[in-house]
Amino acid sequence: MSSNIRVAVVTGGNKGIGLAIVRDLCQQFSGDVMLTARDVARGQAAVQQLQAEGLSPRFHQLDIDDLRSIQALRDFLLKEYGGLNVLVNNAGIAFKSRVVNVSSTESVRALNNCSPELQQKFKSETITEEELVGLMNKFVEDTKNGVHKKEGWPSTAYGVTKIGVTVLSRIYARKLSEQRAGDKILLNACCPGWVRTDMAGPKAPKSPEEGAETPVYLALLPSDEEGPHGQFVSEKKVVEWGVPP
Repeated sequence: MSSNIRVAVVTGGNKGIGLAIVRDLCQQFSGDVMLTARDVARGQAAVQQLQAEGLSPRFHQLDIDDLRSIQALRDFLLKEYGGLNVLVNNAGIAFKSRVVNVSSTESVRALNNCSPELQQKFKSETITEEELVGLMNKFVEDTKNGVHKKEGWPSTAYGVTKIGVTVLSRIYARKLSEQRAGDKILLNACCPGWVRTDMAGPKAPKSPEEGAETPVYLALLPSDEEGPHGQFVSEKKVVEWGVPP
């Protein structure tokens, strides 16, 4: 067990923004950097690519849709490090200390295209995780039934998904402030920008390396910093949730 060594974990780290985040953390983070990926071969290939650049990431398989896979990573981190210092969540789970969930300004655009009633719910300072899950499930069902516009939803599954990421980040940050204030954990959602990835395509203006800048900035907030926390951050600046970009 190497509990005196700090560790940062990046989910979805085998390509695109995730890979760029791993690269930056290997260069800037004082500790081990764990690249995780669903596909072992692709994850190990990404590690080898970074090793060829003179960097030394570690690899662990992680499928965020598989509870056993999540538990295996958790158990490994507890055994090897006694916990986790930094999580850059390029895909979808949360652990400890500096937590960065990669969202998008599309969440803000989608929010502003929701009905006033839905906007009020998503902006609420007291919304619970259970209420958020209920809203996400309602969007899925309303879309399946062809009534999502009538029910006040925008026509963007991606945007609504990112609303979920941003609001869940706000919920978890609030819980941390209420239950673990002394641990000084900072949790934020951020937008990396429009980045040239498999999803965004080759015409996007930002490189993956440029897209990694804000997530890495949040991941490396100094230990004595008290914020940002529970915020939505774009271009290293806090953006008020719900205000059009």
